[in-house]
Amino acid sequence: MNMAERRDKIAELVSAERSVSFSRIKKAFPDVSEMTLRTDLKYLDEQHAIIRVHGGARSVGYAVGTDDLLANRSVRNIAQKADIAAKAVSLVHPDTTIFIDSGSTTTSFAAALPDIRIMVFTNSVSVAAELARLSLPKVYVIGGALNSASMSLTGARAVENLGKLSFDQLFLGVTGYQESCGFTCGLDDEAVFKEACIEHSGETIVLMDSSKEDRRSTFPICELGDVSCVVTDGGTTDEFAKACRESGVELL
Repeated sequence: MNMAERRDKIAELVSAERSVSFSRIKKAFPDVSEMTLRTDLKYLDEQHAIIRVHGGARSVGYAVGTDDLLANRSVRNIAQKADIAAKAVSLVHPDTTIFIDSGSTTTSFAAALPDIRIMVFTNSVSVAAELARLSLPKVYVIGGALNSASMSLTGARAVENLGKLSFDQLFLGVTGYQESCGFTCGLDDEAVFKEACIEHSGETIVLMDSSKEDRRSTFPICELGDVSCVVTDGGTTDEFAKACRESGVELL
């Protein structure tokens, strides 16, 4: 592999994973020296192909705080999302009220939800479409401003429409998690809405595939200790598992 090919591969890796640590890049190119890889990152940053950050690199769209198109996210980590959905469904009980957040993982969860008597609220167009196949759940869509990238309804009107509602469980989607800043997402309006949903819920359950661990997006949602449970695909690190134990958070 020549230099140009290697740099193209690095740019593709950063674009695909959106936020990549330098150790992850070294692992992907084990025969290349650290100095050479750092030179590659500097070059790619100067060409605006990526954005260098402390400890690694991010894709341009990720770094400026814009969440990727839902259609793009839906085709990533499909098996992991199916595993998460299967685990999360086991937490749902009949005759309860739940809120399903927007996102590709929460949409997979909605697609796996069985036809049981339950009240479901959501701000996600894609989640609502998946729930339309069911006959027993009573489904409510929270109105607001449409974000066509995430196919979600957010903004001040959406927060206002939560009103005095309360939910037994919130199934929350996130863009990333880092110990230093907790759970984050790339859009301010969505972060504010997610925070409001947490306040209205008796139990917050984060649905997060392991690729989002050790990633930080722009806007904070909550700390690890603010949630009851994190449902993952089983690929999270021992460090994350330890952090969950210390925070009293169940890890599935």
